[in-house]
Amino acid sequence: MMNKNLVRQFEKIAGAGNVMGEEADRHAYAYDSAVLDSVVPALVVRPDTIEQLGRIVALCNENGTPLTVRGSGTNLSGGTIPTGTDAVVVVTNGLARILEINPQDLYAVVEPGVITAQFAAAAAEQGLFYPPDPGSQAVSTLGGNVAENAGGLRGLKYGVTKDYVMGMEFFDVNGEIVKSGSRTVKCATGFNLSDLMVGSEGLLGVFARIILKLIPPPKASRAMTAVFASVEQASEAVAAIIADRIVPCTLEFLDNFTIRTVEDFRHAGLPVDAEALLLIEVDGHPAEVSEDAEKIQEICRKNGAVQVRAAKNEAEKELIWQARRDALPALARLKPTTVLEDATVPRSRIPDMVKKIKEIGRIYNLDIGTFGHAGDGNLHPTILTDRRDHKEFARVEKAIDDIFDAALAMGGTLSGEHGIGLAKRKYMEKETSKGTILYSRKLKQTFDPKNILNPGKMIGD
Repeated sequence: MMNKNLVRQFEKIAGAGNVMGEEADRHAYAYDSAVLDSVVPALVVRPDTIEQLGRIVALCNENGTPLTVRGSGTNLSGGTIPTGTDAVVVVTNGLARILEINPQDLYAVVEPGVITAQFAAAAAEQGLFYPPDPGSQAVSTLGGNVAENAGGLRGLKYGVTKDYVMGMEFFDVNGEIVKSGSRTVKCATGFNLSDLMVGSEGLLGVFARIILKLIPPPKASRAMTAVFASVEQASEAVAAIIADRIVPCTLEFLDNFTIRTVEDFRHAGLPVDAEALLLIEVDGHPAEVSEDAEKIQEICRKNGAVQVRAAKNEAEKELIWQARRDALPALARLKPTTVLEDATVPRSRIPDMVKKIKEIGRIYNLDIGTFGHAGDGNLHPTILTDRRDHKEFARVEKAIDDIFDAALAMGGTLSGEHGIGLAKRKYMEKETSKGTILYSRKLKQTFDPKNILNPGKMIGD
């Protein structure tokens, strides 16, 4: 229970209606999308203005109160789970204004609580394109995307969130506004603090405003599917497409278990006997799209595709991508608990990684469906389990250890797009070094001497 005098100070800043102290209200902010223990915060505060946000940060620091900023809570690494029962969760859905969309200079300025898909739609209305498309885009916030450096299906060609952050304003622990970057294409003023803040998971500051790059939309696109009798052939096709200097907008992979599960869920006509399915889209100038699509179909056939089919119209194209979007919800229907991981390897090692994931599933007697972004090596092994079955979940935890050990052994990384948070912090030194962890902790100690900003996440305490 938080000190009543401190609660009143929060109410004075944000208004009593924006301070949630009842236990039933606080429970909704005790967890995120990671399969981890929930922690009920002491208080939840919802500022309506940037000025309120800065004052809340300063008040937390003055009182040594842990602070976790939360958008929609869609992150998959425990990054928005409160640190302890004395923590304050600051919810950003009251800071959801698109402050500017500039079609002349191709940028936008947003508050951190803006929903990703709504922003992309607003940009599209101005004839502009915001490419980052995390799977949670319908509900995730731009502040959360920046904090986690979110990716998405279009990452292969267009990059991830960091590639679209031109600058930002954020609060330090004293509630002082810090500005970095610019609305200009080039900016070499001072330290590049914007890049430091991208992917910082709330450990170094609190976002106030974000400047995002926009680009012209592609003039044409074409989607297609390629069916393979083996994962190896599908992977060879991926490598051959890239080697031919073709960079698709999206290049996605589904294994047989996922194909069958999605088809049972959606009845979209997917080939349930296929060992692997590639979902591919190219975009750009119409002539280039036509040429690239023909080349990709030819490459897939040369690499053993038993069927290659291009979407004939927009409805068929949407059906292809609906199948990919259905992967997670379809798998999640099978058992009470879904553990979605984020192992990323060099794309040439995708066959080895998929084979290893299947082997790990057999060793620990677990159902694992694998799908993901084949074009950039970002796989999502999805373990289906029941967390209430303690013996089985112990096997799940061992399987996760083995999956990450395998990814690192293949020259991969712990996370392509989901972040570290609480879920993967124990692996950090395996990928980096003890010196990296110590350096990062010294950096945080400098910016946050009382350790109030999302303490315990990513690099520990």
